[in-house]
Amino acid sequence: MSQEAKQDNGDPISPDTLAIDLRTAVMRTSRRLRVEATGEVITPGQYTVLAHLDGGGPSTPRELAQREHVQGPSMTRIINALAEQDFVSRTAHPEDGRQVKVAITPAGKAVLEQARGQRTAWLAQRVAGLSPEDRLILSRAAHIMQEMSAQ
Repeated sequence: MSQEAKQDNGDPISPDTLAIDLRTAVMRTSRRLRVEATGEVITPGQYTVLAHLDGGGPSTPRELAQREHVQGPSMTRIINALAEQDFVSRTAHPEDGRQVKVAITPAGKAVLEQARGQRTAWLAQRVAGLSPEDRLILSRAAHIMQEMSAQ
C-alpha cells in the first residue's frame, strides 16, 4: 500500500506543485553554492568549465561553449583566464589541426577541489543545524533526485 504525499493541511501534493517547490529549492541552493565557492581565484563560469574538464576530459572550446550555453568569444575569455593562471592547458587537436583541446592541469584540479570543499563546507554547516529526522528526509530526497536526474 502506497502512501500519498500530503500537504500540511492534509490535501494531496500534486506533481505540479511539488515540481515548482523542487525547482525553486534546487535553483536557490545552486545559486547559493555558486556564490559560496567563488572568490578571488575563480569565477562560477570558470568553476563549471574546470568541473567539466575534470569529469569529462579534454574538450574543444566549441564543445565547452555549447555545454555551458555561452557564445564562443565568452568561452575563449574563460579559457584564456584559466590558462593565464595555469589551471588549463591547450594542445593541438589530434584529428583537426585547426582546433585545440583544453585540459585541466594539476593546478586546476587543486583549485577545483578547494572550491568544491568550500561548497561542501557551507552545505554541511547548514545540514548540521537540522534535526536528525530532517537530515534523514533530506538524505532520501537527495537520493531520489539523483535517481530522477539519471533517467
